[in-house]
Amino acid sequence: MKEMKQNRKTKYTQTVLKDSIIELMKKKAISQITIKEICENADINRTTFYAHYADQYRLLKSIEDETLSWVKDTIANFSGKTDKKDFIQNIEKIFEYLIENKNHIQVLMSERGDIDFQRNLLIVIYEQCGIWLIDDMSVDITKSELYFVFLINGSVGLIQHWLKTGLKETAYEMSEIIYNMSCNIRKKS
Repeated sequence: MKEMKQNRKTKYTQTVLKDSIIELMKKKAISQITIKEICENADINRTTFYAHYADQYRLLKSIEDETLSWVKDTIANFSGKTDKKDFIQNIEKIFEYLIENKNHIQVLMSERGDIDFQRNLLIVIYEQCGIWLIDDMSVDITKSELYFVFLINGSVGLIQHWLKTGLKETAYEMSEIIYNMSCNIRKKS
């Protein structure tokens, strides 16, 4: 019983700290956020903070890792089919997650977020969903990589814009846009 209570307390503390850093990152960059601010905002003392995280960067990394882990687990459960309908339905699940977790995702995908995390997130999605741009072996691999880089960075910008403008498009509509964008780039090559 004591272990269960401890696990709940640990989970609660970590959640409060994560919410605190996300709230602070809405106003300023992580490099400008202090442990003291995080603790005051979370109403938790510094000793408790350090029992869970080494610094604010490790705290942010744990949020990013949880997000990537969820995406990887979700993608692992996708059907192996790669037709348009299945792809859109699969990506729609990811956009639904983005909507459900918009408080954290808006910060993680913003200009204040880590661009490497943003790119890694989309690379995982595209690679795991079987979207590698050039299937034609006659196309120069360097061009293929350039198209992929363009698609990843364009997708980051698209998602940032979608989040900033209030999620006006549905998860399905965003999935369709991503699918069509990737297919159009593949066709142009």
